[in-house]
Amino acid sequence: MHETYSVEMRQIVKQFGSVVANDLVDFRAKPGQIHALLGENGAGKSTMMCMLSGVYRPTSGDILLHGELARIRSPKDSMKLGVGMVFQNFRLVQTLTAAENIVLGEKSSFWRGAKWMNDKQQEIEAIAKHFGLAFPVNRPIWQLSVGEQQRVEIVKTLYRGASLIILDEPTSVLTPGEAEQLFETLQHMKAEGKTVILTTHKLKEVMAASDHISVMRKGKLIHSMEKSATNERDLARLMVGKELGESRTFLPRAPGKRLLDVKQVDVYADHGRKSLDHFTLHVNEGEIVGVAGVAGNGQKELAEMLTGLRTWKRGTILFDGKDLKNGSVRAAIEAGIAHVPENRMKSGLAGSLGIVDNLLFKSYRTKERSRFGFLRMGMNRSWAEGLVEQFDVRTSGLDAPVQQLSGGNQQKLLFAREIHQEPLLMVAVHPTQGLDVGATEGVHRLLAEMRDGGKSVLLISEDLDEVIQLSDRILVIYNGQIVGEMSREQADREKIGMYMAGLQVDEEVAG
Repeated sequence: MHETYSVEMRQIVKQFGSVVANDLVDFRAKPGQIHALLGENGAGKSTMMCMLSGVYRPTSGDILLHGELARIRSPKDSMKLGVGMVFQNFRLVQTLTAAENIVLGEKSSFWRGAKWMNDKQQEIEAIAKHFGLAFPVNRPIWQLSVGEQQRVEIVKTLYRGASLIILDEPTSVLTPGEAEQLFETLQHMKAEGKTVILTTHKLKEVMAASDHISVMRKGKLIHSMEKSATNERDLARLMVGKELGESRTFLPRAPGKRLLDVKQVDVYADHGRKSLDHFTLHVNEGEIVGVAGVAGNGQKELAEMLTGLRTWKRGTILFDGKDLKNGSVRAAIEAGIAHVPENRMKSGLAGSLGIVDNLLFKSYRTKERSRFGFLRMGMNRSWAEGLVEQFDVRTSGLDAPVQQLSGGNQQKLLFAREIHQEPLLMVAVHPTQGLDVGATEGVHRLLAEMRDGGKSVLLISEDLDEVIQLSDRILVIYNGQIVGEMSREQADREKIGMYMAGLQVDEEVAG
């Protein structure tokens, strides 16, 4: 008797022109199983899941669901067959509310009147509450934080009753307690016979949540095993094809003079709510200051305020001893503030343009890059080639649209542009979100080199391991205020998690 799998992908090949993204891949997962799919950016795992969810069609090969050959030609087909995917880049309509996005696509969803919509909102709120994924259902998507938008996507999948659920980096914006709650949710799905495919770069997450693990590299599935048969180090080696270096150990370094001084600042979010309330923070020269917190507590507005994208209503900001001009991007750039935003393709790079144009965004006015109002094209291409080589950006050519690069290479390109400006302060927001272990190691190295060179970094991240590993000093933000501060030596995950949840921490416990 043959075992029936909830999903079986046989000899899958996917080509984009001459590029082979998936090369004769066999993948299968059982009902009632949490299956982790690992691989570096560009390894082909996202392409595999996009074929399962109907975004792409295989060049050749078969997909079987519950033992039956499945014809998946569109996301609508996959939805009807019980497949749901939470994408890393969200599929949400910015001007519609969270609830409207979730019911979007239902027959006559916007013609049944207010009562029908109110009933749906209550149903959605019940699902969100049940799974610990609450968000304001009546608020437009553009007014929600990245973390809240991800929760909308997860609830949308659950609302539509998928029996096979694909989750891409699902815990990237959760506190440790919320991550544990999500793992409990996954276990509940597993107990009901659902199949969960977890694509993630967090090895600890894989070891905590999964039953079975498959590893892809260079378009091939190279190994598949039970969790009990492996460990984090072996998985990292399988993913990148070599041993990774040890985590960087920071030597104690006396910080320099105060570089950034934010005093009693108020900032309002797009929906009119005060997001930073009498906010105070400072950063010294030659230190990495980590800001930890649950998404939606003012991190987005903090980064935008410091980089000139958002104005503040009261208070003062001194940078390098001078008043920082309110709401001026150019003033922030000229002062020496660099920015790696949380969404690299929305706010950091222009996806349809090539590498040279993206590298020029902050320097095209300089005499090295232009003359008499005209870009120095030949010199700029040579300059761009040098940066691509220096930062190991892997691309098919300087003119290729950057949206065709892997996430890790997009992030390296963004860092190349920002670091080339020789900034005094780097505001880095979720700098490794969605990156594989190799690319993450590279980003951490760049930030550490800035710190060791006497520059400063404000690291805004919900990845506590990253914050604790990299930061000289850790701040915790809650409801628009700094509620906790500690050195790396004083930090522990439980204490930070309590601060992130808005709980009082006993002074003796806080150290």
